[in-house]
Amino acid sequence: MADSAGDGIHALPSREKMSAGARKLRETYDIKPDAPIFQSEFGFYCLDRWKSEGHIQGANQGDPNDELASLFGHDEPGSYGLRGLGWCEAEFSPAFEEKIIEDRGEHEVVQDAAGRHVLCFKGRRSGFMPEYLEHPVKDRQTWEMNCKWRLDPGTANRFTDLEEQMAKARDKAAEGLMICQGLVGGYMYLRSLIGPVDLMYKLHDEPALIHDCMAAWLALADAVIAKHQQYVTLDELAFAEDICYNKGPLISPSMMREFLLPYYQQLIANVQRRQLDKGRRLNIFVDTDGYALPVIDFYREIGMNAMGPFEVAAGCDVVEIGRKYPDMILHGGIDKRVLAEGKDAIDKHLDYIMPAMKRRGGYIPTCDHGVPEEVSFENYLHYRRRMLEYA
Repeated sequence: MADSAGDGIHALPSREKMSAGARKLRETYDIKPDAPIFQSEFGFYCLDRWKSEGHIQGANQGDPNDELASLFGHDEPGSYGLRGLGWCEAEFSPAFEEKIIEDRGEHEVVQDAAGRHVLCFKGRRSGFMPEYLEHPVKDRQTWEMNCKWRLDPGTANRFTDLEEQMAKARDKAAEGLMICQGLVGGYMYLRSLIGPVDLMYKLHDEPALIHDCMAAWLALADAVIAKHQQYVTLDELAFAEDICYNKGPLISPSMMREFLLPYYQQLIANVQRRQLDKGRRLNIFVDTDGYALPVIDFYREIGMNAMGPFEVAAGCDVVEIGRKYPDMILHGGIDKRVLAEGKDAIDKHLDYIMPAMKRRGGYIPTCDHGVPEEVSFENYLHYRRRMLEYA
């Protein structure tokens, strides 16, 4: 269609028509050696400390993320994220009622929107790792009674804001921003339903139940993404997976192949087939904490070409990984513990990573998870100043 050339949907706009953030991010994804480093951050758990110390404004005085971007020299966004498929939990519709189950003095047991019973500090349900006491799926009966019907792709209110969301996405695509569909990964989804320990037993004892859960995951993901693809071409599928701990994967390679691989392959094949821009590369990003090296080859079988955040404490070294996989885009790899140590430690860390990774290209340096409260504002500001030297 002549009138759709370069609209960002049927074809990419010219480089001159792209926003600065879009150009920079796309060059990173093209793994151009010595390309400018895209400046961003994974997230922040230190904002309350920095606010109390007077370094940044309070939440009621504007968006802190805009303030932080200006303070730290972060680039303007190069991508636009599509919602509707969860991230750390399944996308239930309706969600479970959030309510207090039990008062335990300084703590309380709360039912969260994913149906889990969670022990947390009274009046504080976010910003820390709670203790999960109970998950909604214990057997086939509780799966069907509590969860399966909440994953129905036909639930009307799943798409109440579709036109508004897609109008924004089309505008961003016209500026060249990468359109990224985020969704909860297969393992993360199963873990949110069943719990990490009970899941291990269910994979062995009740494989039919697990396959039914995964069939529901695939049906919902495919239906929602198909709706979105009527309006835009996707540049990336981003799976929140967290399948690794500090020694490697939480389930065996054979279980990954039986319970994850076919569903990933089918979803990605369907997405590829529906793309409006048939020549567009579909990037596959996998987000997992822990020691990720043992699962890289598995996810590359589904087309994964981007991964993060590569936790250093778990043994991930982005320089070595970058050498072994020169065609992968790497996110993360900056040790949050080093950011808390001091300027000399930060300098030594960055002087090891950044020269090699800038020469390589395809690297987006961020903290290897949210910046923790232990990181002082002064340390983080020094880190950002050093990073801008590489910009």
